[in-house]
Amino acid sequence: MTRPHPLLLAHGGAGRRPITRRQSSCLADALATGYAILEQGGPAVVAVEVTIGFLEQSGLFNAGRGAKRQLDGVQRMDASLMEGAGLRAGAVASLEGFVHPITAARLVMEETTHVLLAGPLAGRFAQHFGLERHRPPGRRRQLGYDRILAGKGSVKDRHGTVGAVALDRARTVAAGASTGGIEVMVPGRVGDTPLIGCGVYADNRCGAVSMTGQGEGIIRLAVAKAICERLAAGKSPSTAARMVLRELVSRIAGAAGTLVVAPDGRFTIAHVTPHMAAGWWDGSARPTVKGCWT
Repeated sequence: MTRPHPLLLAHGGAGRRPITRRQSSCLADALATGYAILEQGGPAVVAVEVTIGFLEQSGLFNAGRGAKRQLDGVQRMDASLMEGAGLRAGAVASLEGFVHPITAARLVMEETTHVLLAGPLAGRFAQHFGLERHRPPGRRRQLGYDRILAGKGSVKDRHGTVGAVALDRARTVAAGASTGGIEVMVPGRVGDTPLIGCGVYADNRCGAVSMTGQGEGIIRLAVAKAICERLAAGKSPSTAARMVLRELVSRIAGAAGTLVVAPDGRFTIAHVTPHMAAGWWDGSARPTVKGCWT
């Protein structure tokens, strides 16, 4: 079988907000930056990390410099990374004060025998490896826990999580995601992004998936793994994504978007939200970036 051309997909979140011109330009630049790795024969997992790192650095999305704050005024970020050849994975949850949680996730994958590190000790781990620090200006007033819980249902939007999937020349797939969570969060809340099988999954036998949207619903159906299971059963990326997203809506009124790539180069970008900032590139012409995919 002929090897498929390298392929890279990236997203900047799914929700009610349309993509801005600056976000569109940033996604295109992120795709170009990440694709350069694939074009030079580099591995999919590195292309995914570099693409997501570009988006984290920009401050234009709910990740890295642009991460939302939880209700106590603190940015706590989650990220994960997985490659499909050996099913290696790494993740961090509730990481504070670093620009690139996705790199911390890669270090968990490569430098430990673990998959997930969380909280202040994840921060000490990132500090040990000299990751770039980020101290956001200002801080919200500390809220009493009764007031925090009183506001838990007033979520404004969930747009802005970033993610990517890639297929390299060796036919290895990879997936990753990085987020600052949702608009209104009880301190310590963790969504789907750092949970392997929920926010991301990658397996060379079927494909790679990166999710965005309402994390609680994505967790309850383990959506990324569910899509991969349908790929393994012979469904196309578009059919697998539609099947699982429909189930997410019908069973628990969830809302999400997804990037899916198969080892043979077939792919899809799908969402059941009004908008999804996303794009793809296979090295020809220019990266394709849109705010709505049908």
